[in-house]
Amino acid sequence: MNYTLKNIPDRTQKPRVNGLTMVMDKGLSVRQVEDFLEVAGPHTDIVKLGWSTSYVTPNLENKLKIYRDAEIPVYFGGTLFEAFIIRNQFDDYRKILDKYDMKFAEVSDGSINIPHDEKCEYIRKLSDQVTVISEVGSKDAAKIFAPYKWISLMKAEIEAGSWKVIAEARESGNVGLYRDSGEVRQGLVDEILTQIPAETIIWEAPQKAQQVWFIKLIGTNINLGNIAPADVIPVETLRLGLRSDTFDHFLDMEVK
Repeated sequence: MNYTLKNIPDRTQKPRVNGLTMVMDKGLSVRQVEDFLEVAGPHTDIVKLGWSTSYVTPNLENKLKIYRDAEIPVYFGGTLFEAFIIRNQFDDYRKILDKYDMKFAEVSDGSINIPHDEKCEYIRKLSDQVTVISEVGSKDAAKIFAPYKWISLMKAEIEAGSWKVIAEARESGNVGLYRDSGEVRQGLVDEILTQIPAETIIWEAPQKAQQVWFIKLIGTNINLGNIAPADVIPVETLRLGLRSDTFDHFLDMEVK
């Protein structure tokens, strides 16, 4: 940090396993990645190349190299995994991971229906090759899972080998964990946390109000996902109580 302030919550240090900021790259150019990392690299823990954008992104290998040179893990979004699965190309997907020297992979079923036992088998197989992050929840706003279902799915995927489980919200933050207004389904989150350790979950929270809500609930070192590149610095100030939304939160309480 550039100077000293008292009563600042302690952030975990990189490489972190808790307090992660997962950034959604929706098609940044090589130069944009360089500019982004110059400012936000110290506060970025892992980058997802959203959806299947890696399929159409020019200079992909150069872009991946820039992230790796900055020691920031990067992975393909779960929709790309699903695109291979629905075309019966799982072995081809594994070859793509090797071709691009990917160390992480996301397993999801937000756009297609995969029997959960089958999904867990994909997690088991891929966990022998890479570190797996799996996603629970649907991108279809009409599909609302009961809390016990979220808990059951998360437990099974962790047991199958997932390093972290992502709680789905899409890049818009209006499905899964959230109502279509973007409001958090508070009862759902409370129920999940009775059974699943918070440090195991990456909560997708693209909207500021959602980020604030989770930071106040769990603390500065919550794992947050689907953060836009331009929001990484603002999110870090929220985590540290240096923005009006969380300004008083850490002053008179035990830091989490």
